[in-house]
Amino acid sequence: MTTESCSIDGARATIYRDGPDWDGVSTATIGAFSCETAQAGARLLTTICARLAGEGIAAVIGPMNGDTWHSYRLVLDTDGSKPFLMEPQSSPDDLAAFEAAGFAPISRYFSARARVEDAIGPEPGGLDGIEIATWDGTAPEAHFAEVHALSTRAFAANAFYRPIGPEAFLGLYMPFVPLLKPELIFTARDRATGDLVGYLFGIPNYGPGPAPDTVILKTYASLHPGLGHHLSHAFHSQAARMGFATVIHALIHDDNRSADRSRRHGGQVFRRYVLMGRRLDD
Repeated sequence: MTTESCSIDGARATIYRDGPDWDGVSTATIGAFSCETAQAGARLLTTICARLAGEGIAAVIGPMNGDTWHSYRLVLDTDGSKPFLMEPQSSPDDLAAFEAAGFAPISRYFSARARVEDAIGPEPGGLDGIEIATWDGTAPEAHFAEVHALSTRAFAANAFYRPIGPEAFLGLYMPFVPLLKPELIFTARDRATGDLVGYLFGIPNYGPGPAPDTVILKTYASLHPGLGHHLSHAFHSQAARMGFATVIHALIHDDNRSADRSRRHGGQVFRRYVLMGRRLDD
C-alpha cells in the first residue's frame, strides 16, 4: 500500500493512493487524520486534494486508512459514552474540517446498545445441513485464515470493498488473540463437507476497563441468506449465559439487513458515523 505522510501546523494525515472503487471511479484515501482546529484540518485536506487532482486522481475518500479492513469513518453524533474496543474515534473538528474542504457524506453507519435479554429474541426456525458451534480456541492462525477466505467472498459486493491478503488480515487480528473469549466466536459449517459457510466474531468490551459487563457483536458474515440471524441468536444466548448485561451492535451500515434486526431486538442507537468523499474531476 503506497502511503505518504503530510502535515501542516495543527493538522496531519496520511495519503493512500490506491484506494477502493467508488461508483466505478478509482480513488485515493486520506487516513490517520487529526487536527487541532477545523480550519487547520481543512487547509491540509484542501492542499492534499489539489495535489491529488494534479496527479489525475478523480476522487478522494476519508477518513480511511487505505481500505475498510483498517480504521475508517468519522463520528457524526454521539451520546457521549466512552469509545468501545476497536471503535473509530474522531473529534467534531475532524468532521468540520472535511466539510469545509468540500467533502460530503457517501456512506452512513451506526452502533446500537441493547440489553442482552432483549437482544436474544425468539428462536429462529430450523437450519438444515449447517452446524453452528463456538470456536475451540486452538490454532488461531488457521482459524483466522479460514475466516479471511470466507470474508473475501461474503464482503466482495460491499461498497468500498477491496481485498487484502491473508498475511495482512492475520496482522490485524492476531494481536487481539489474548483478549478473545472463544465462547463468543461462532462458526457455521456445512455438515456434509465441513466447509466454513459463516462466522460471527464477538469480544468483551475492554475499552472502558478489564472487567466489562458489555459484549460487542463486532462482525458476522455468511454465504447463506438467514444464517446471520441464527449466528446472532446463538451469540446473544451465549452472552446471557456468560453474565453479560449489555450488547453493542457495532458499526452497522444504515442500509444493512442487520440494521433492522438490531432495532427489532432492542437496539438503541448511541453513535452515528459517516464516511466522506469528494470528487476531484467535477
